[in-house]
Formats: sequence, structure tokens, C-alpha cells
Amino acid sequence: MTNYRSGMTKTRQGFFGRISQMLGGGGQIEDETWDDIEALLVQGDLGVDTTRAVLEDTKARVRKNNVRNADQVQTHLKAALRDMLSDPPVLNISGRPLSIMLIVGVNGSGKTTTIGKLAYRLGRVNQRKVMLAAGDTFRAAAIEQLQLWGKRAEVPVIANKPGSDPAAVVYDATSAAFARGRDVLIVDTAGRLHTNYNLMEELAKIRQVSQKVIADAPHEVLLVLDGTTGQNALQQAQKFREMVNITGVIVTKLDSTAKGGMIFAINHDLGLPIHYVGLGEKMEDLVLFQPDFFVESLFDER
Repeated sequence: MTNYRSGMTKTRQGFFGRISQMLGGGGQIEDETWDDIEALLVQGDLGVDTTRAVLEDTKARVRKNNVRNADQVQTHLKAALRDMLSDPPVLNISGRPLSIMLIVGVNGSGKTTTIGKLAYRLGRVNQRKVMLAAGDTFRAAAIEQLQLWGKRAEVPVIANKPGSDPAAVVYDATSAAFARGRDVLIVDTAGRLHTNYNLMEELAKIRQVSQKVIADAPHEVLLVLDGTTGQNALQQAQKFREMVNITGVIVTKLDSTAKGGMIFAINHDLGLPIHYVGLGEKMEDLVLFQPDFFVESLFDER
């Protein structure tokens, strides 16, 4: 919980904090109260549809409990927000000799950094033997960056020259990971929203070559989204889901945004589970998404 409280400080001091201040003043609930809450939730990046669903749920709870004062509304608003979020399922990376995870996302989302932190977490917390594959061969910096994070996380990285065939890199990495008895192979992929056809073709090739070694690969396809981009992140998620079978989401940079409501929109509007969130710069700041802690951290303690 401490990580969430400190990592969500900007969000708590932003639009959600203004909701706390407004409701904390007490007084009777009026139509204007609901209008103000709605405006702040939309500004906090929940999106219109998710905001309406949260408000309808909150109003129903308020009526059921015969709440009359504004300072009691926050409890029911938090409960409605919590019910909007699903608990993430356990990652499908157990029960076989080698599990393969593809990590997708646009450049600048924190994808490569997240891969390093995820490798560190799986190794240190989950005691898994991890290997990384530098499948984003279109940017030389991406390969170098992944190798740097591999050193920090103390996990091996399989890479080739910039411009080489990503599928060939993934085949080499899959074969090496299997031969060396690694538990999990995390594959970095090109961080570009280029044409649907090209991205689909590229990921299909990666899938095919990995399946030559592990028949049912990949086992997870996680999308990395920048938490500071708000509703733009939701649009990215929609585009990627049209092109790729996304199994879950990692949201980065939540410590750097005064909003954070896009978490609800991703879960509610798209039905995608959120597995991890980034709450800081340190290796340990990529943490499991825990809806209870997340919602509590949005509001001032009362």
C-alpha cells in the first residue's frame, strides 16, 4: 500500500483530490454535486461511458443507504470505482518448460524499461529464470537499451544487429532459452503503430517461429501503455487489440500523472486485465496491480 500512496501522489492531488475536497465540505447532496463529480471524473480521464457507469452505481448506493450528506458520498463512490475494476488473473507463465511473453506498445510508452523491470521482478520476487529477446531491431537504441536493462536485472539478452529480421532473433532466443533451461522468455517487439498489415505480419512471423520450439507460444501478449497520455492510451489499446490478441496491460508512469482514470476505462470499456503498474523510477516500482490499493490511493485519507 505504501508504494501506491507515494506513487499516486500527483493523481491524488489532482482531479480525485478535488472530489475529496468538494465532498469533504459536507452539506446536502444536490444535482449540482453530481454534475461536479461527473465533470471531475471525466477530466480525470475515466472517459464519458465509464464515468456514467460509475455515477449510476454511486447514486444507486446512495439511495439504498439513504445518504443525505455530501461527505458520505465518497465512501460509496470509492466502492463503485472499486467494483469497476477486475482483479488481474495470474499470468499464464507456469506449468511448462518455457513460457513466452510478447511485449508490445508504441515508442515512448516505457516498453523497454518495463521489460527490464518485469524481468527483475519475475526473477527476484517470483524466482523465475528469465531471458530477454531484442525483437525490436528497427531502432539500434532499443537493442542497446534492452541490453542495459538486462545487465541491471541480471538476465541474459539475445540480440542481433539493427535491421535484422526480428523473427530470426526470436527463434534464436527461443531455442537458447529452451536449451538453457530458462522459465520465461520476454520478447521486445517493434514500438511502432505502422500499418495494420505490417504489424500483423511481423507479429505473426514472431509467433510462428517461436511455435517451432514451443508449440502453443506465445502464452501472454502484454500491451504497455503510458499512463500520462490518458484517453490517447485508450485509443492505442483499441488499435493494438484490433491487430493483436492482447491478453493484458501494463500501465507505466502513473507517478507522473495528475489523472490516472484511464485505468478504469481500459478495464471497463475494453475488458482488458491490468497486470502491473509503474509507480516510480526504481526497479522495484513496477508492482502488481491491486485494485483495492489503487482506489484507496486516489483519495485523501479521511
